[in-house]
Amino acid sequence: MHDTPRRPADLSPNELRFHPQKPVHWMSAGVLSATAARLVLAKVMGGYLDKRELQSYSEQEVFDHSTQDELWLDFVADVGDGFDATYSVAYLESQPTLDVDTDEPLPRGDILIMGGDEVYPAAGWREYENRTKGPYQAALPQGEQSLYAIPGNHDWYDGLTSFLRLFGANRRIGGRQTHQRRSYWALQLPHRWWMIGIDAEFDAYLDTPQLDYFTEALSTMQPDDPVILCVPRPCWTWTEQDAQAFDRIDFFIREFIQPNGGQVHLVLTGDRHHYLHYREIDGARHLVTCGGGGAYLSATHTEPRVLEAPPPDSMVRNGSPVRRYQRGASYPSRRKSRALTLGIFTRLPLRNPSFIGLLGLIHLAGLLSYLHSPGAGVFASAATLGVTVAFASPSEGSKRLKHWAAAIAHGAAHLSLTGAATALWRYFELSGWLAYLAYVPLAGLVACVITSVYLVFATSFGINTNESFAGQSIDDYKCFLRMKVSSAGVTVYPIAVPKVGRKWRANPDGKPHEPWIVPTKPIRTRLIEEPYTIPTKPN
Repeated sequence: MHDTPRRPADLSPNELRFHPQKPVHWMSAGVLSATAARLVLAKVMGGYLDKRELQSYSEQEVFDHSTQDELWLDFVADVGDGFDATYSVAYLESQPTLDVDTDEPLPRGDILIMGGDEVYPAAGWREYENRTKGPYQAALPQGEQSLYAIPGNHDWYDGLTSFLRLFGANRRIGGRQTHQRRSYWALQLPHRWWMIGIDAEFDAYLDTPQLDYFTEALSTMQPDDPVILCVPRPCWTWTEQDAQAFDRIDFFIREFIQPNGGQVHLVLTGDRHHYLHYREIDGARHLVTCGGGGAYLSATHTEPRVLEAPPPDSMVRNGSPVRRYQRGASYPSRRKSRALTLGIFTRLPLRNPSFIGLLGLIHLAGLLSYLHSPGAGVFASAATLGVTVAFASPSEGSKRLKHWAAAIAHGAAHLSLTGAATALWRYFELSGWLAYLAYVPLAGLVACVITSVYLVFATSFGINTNESFAGQSIDDYKCFLRMKVSSAGVTVYPIAVPKVGRKWRANPDGKPHEPWIVPTKPIRTRLIEEPYTIPTKPN
């Protein structure tokens, strides 16, 4: 990178040893294979790796931050990816004030909330050190900010071992002090507001120690106490495809908050790397996704305009009333998100060159099968269709034929390439290892174009939207929330970072609380939408 930042004398070298990382290239051959292996292991071994039951041995209280008349909080999620994007957000969040064309500059939060997926591509002490702890320590070396975090699926890949060592050990990360001993927590805020973070990742049940903790922690909640609930995923956007998607959140609200008289006015999450705000129709609840802390950008134009959470099918089972929500502001906008989809044609091959090689080798195997054995050719065709069907995930389509149609069309395009190559091979009587070697990059490039075309059309129908943006690894369009708790309620300031910093310099002469690394030119910020206040007692 750049120059080595200063090392204050009161910090040991081990606390400062981190190496800035490049963004994860999700469609590269290595990351694809490693991610597939982790997912399989997580599904197979998840029950054995789950350490939440052991957290019952760690005593944890309700954390009281209610003494001030006015309290500021920051919310970031999906951090710990490439240095430029992660550090840009960390640097901005760590500044004493932030000027975003409000009446007065917004002061840094007294509390920082990390809303899941604190590291990529998977949890491990080295990844946390290089991608999360190091950048956040460099951005705020000294200070008095409190830090709380809930885990996302990437934090779960090692069963929360590394997550708990970093966030659950009552340690400092530069100017931030962690307090939690578990992967979930409850905070008391001014004016009877509560903030609650739950751990419900990998479709896991809410474990007994967690339920016991919240039973005791929320026993002092009074009727009409307003609540901010932090959850790992925006499951409300999936209720049309899966009526059970919202069940765990609904269960927690119904069984632990409502019996004590609490009212959930705001639900915060990350997991999707964009900003998206839903307002309840004829109600007071807000659902906000803000996962722009550092990971690749996610699409916004494919998310529903109106949704129900819980949906009617879920209501039949649990008796909760159906709540309807209207989509509000998003970042990036629907139009910009749709336009960014086309970037897959250039960014996919440029940022994932090994993906070309992977496709080329697959097509070479298909070519050899077609040339030398009819039976092997049939098997190769079936395998190709099987892969494209799995890629389109028709099981997630709630009996939607469009997933199957897209998968078959995608597979047919790849089979057409292999068929055309076989015909040309026989016509020109090609042979020899040099011909096969030359075929790999050529076939890989054509297959990459086929995949890109598929992703553009599939995304327009809500299929493989994650892959169409993950393959691009877009650093820009980051976001985080700054919130003020006051007698008026909770005021939310959604902050956009249109372009992240890419050129940095060391700041060896800075004061102890100033960043060790600073951008060579200012990083612009703006409001995504007008600040909105959620009153303590909505009408």
